[in-house]
Parts: sequence; structure tokens; C-alpha cells
Amino acid sequence: MRVCILGGAGFVGRSITSRLTERGDDVLILTRHRERQRDLLVQPLVTLVEGDVHDVEFLAQQFDNVDVVINLIGILNERGHRGKGFHTAHVALAEKVVEAMQRNHTPQLVHMSALNASPDGPSHYLRTKGLAEDLVHERAGAAGYRVTSFRPSVIFGTRDSFINRFASLLRTIPAVFPLACPEARFQPVYVEDVARAFTHAIDDPNLHSERVDLCGPGVYTLRQIVTYLDTEIGGRHKVIGLSDWQSHLQGMIMEWVPGKPFSLDNYRSLLVDSVCDGSDWIRFGFSPASLESIVPRYLRAR
Repeated sequence: MRVCILGGAGFVGRSITSRLTERGDDVLILTRHRERQRDLLVQPLVTLVEGDVHDVEFLAQQFDNVDVVINLIGILNERGHRGKGFHTAHVALAEKVVEAMQRNHTPQLVHMSALNASPDGPSHYLRTKGLAEDLVHERAGAAGYRVTSFRPSVIFGTRDSFINRFASLLRTIPAVFPLACPEARFQPVYVEDVARAFTHAIDDPNLHSERVDLCGPGVYTLRQIVTYLDTEIGGRHKVIGLSDWQSHLQGMIMEWVPGKPFSLDNYRSLLVDSVCDGSDWIRFGFSPASLESIVPRYLRAR
């Protein structure tokens, strides 16, 4: 197979690329900064092409003779505050991907969505993820292309920006840790399990036109996750859960901090629990790994 991945140099993309090349597939990764991905450049079945994925002409050229497109591109925060960045990264890009596929009659798309993605979601992130998911199924699926969307809860793994961010903050902030939305619930899923699901979807006709939820085996509040991480890194923090209005205020303030470690949009996303029943794993023939079986391996190594 020849597989083109948008976002292939990222956290999830690297795991998917590794699984695809292990089984002998040729992988084409589209990236903004080719020379920065030196570990990928040396892999014999991987080709990196530098370009703008928001340029439909560039996409159409790269999709020529491709069997499968995987779109992993997404953002958790935007530079602005009105949703334009989310719309560009999620909806507008999905539209261009479908157009480029149609020009080349590329037969299959595997799309990264998010748990709770919905056009009626409480945040720009969830709304634009939902709009993009609907778009690829309605336009590409209705035209006869094979489309599968995956809707994961928060993804963890060695390079993640969730577990590692909280661990880094715990190592930096002394004694007391103020936590917004402490009772928000998650069902973290391991990145390698997500990669296995994506790879499986390429070959399984039963997953065509499907929207698949991906959750790990355990449900945790955000407070439980942060407390667990603090224990793992040998901390002695007192985790103080903020009230709803305090969490909202923290989001307002952090909107203007460089890098946006937390935002109002993040706060609004956390109003919906990121959990599911986990029944979709039956389709893949394996059980997902737990947070406790993986996280200590990379936290203690730092």
C-alpha cells in the first residue's frame, strides 16, 4: 500500500508510520519542516515532502497514486479567540483533503476526530472537529470513497502533550497545585493502541463509513490523574481543585499567556466528560493498555 499521512511527523503520526512500515507499506509524510524530522528521513520506506497542506493543489499532486490518506492534523488551541484557527485547521483542511482525493480518485480516508466531537459541542475545538467529521463522511463517503473516523479520548504516550505537560508543571510548581475542572472525567488511550486501530482500519471493510470511539480501560477524574502523576514523580503536592467560576477565570487569564497552556476553549471542552463504553475495541481483537502499565516507563526516565 502507498499511504499519505498529514501530520505524520507528530505524536500519533510517528506511531502509525512505524506500524505501516513494519508491514511493508510505503509512507508519504507531508510536513512543513522536512529537515527537522531527521529520524524519519533515514527510514527506507518513508518519504517526507515539504509543503503547505492547506494548498489544495499541493495536496492533489501528492495524492496521485496514493491508496490511503490519513489526516491527523488538529490543534488544541488557536492563536486567536473566535474560532477561526480551529475552523482552518479542522474544517477547511478536511474540505481540501476531500477535494484533492476526488481529483485523484484516491479510494480511502482514515480521519482523526475526537470524542464528543459535534457541531453542537460546547467549544470551538469540539464543534469544528464535529463539522470536519461530518464533512468527510458526507462528501467523501457519499461519493463512494471509503471513510473511517476515529474519535479518541485523550491520548497518552512517550511524546504526549497531556501527561508530560502536567508532570512538567508538577515539577515546576512548588507545594500547592491549583487545578481547573478537577472533576472532568477522561478515559486515556495509549498511542500505540490508537496506531493499531488506524492501521487495522485500512484493511477492514467492516470499518468503512464507521465512526469509532477509542477509550482506554480506566475512567479517571482530572484530579485523580494529576494526583497519580504527582505520586509517580515523587512529589508532595496538595492538589487544590478550583470551582467552576475559578476554572473559568483561570481560562480567561491563561488565554493571554504565551503558549496558551490553558484557555477558555479548553475549559469549555472539559465541561463534557471524555469517556465511552469501550465496546468498539471488540472490532480490533485486542484490549487497550492501561495508564498505569505505560506511564511509569516514561515519567521515571526523565
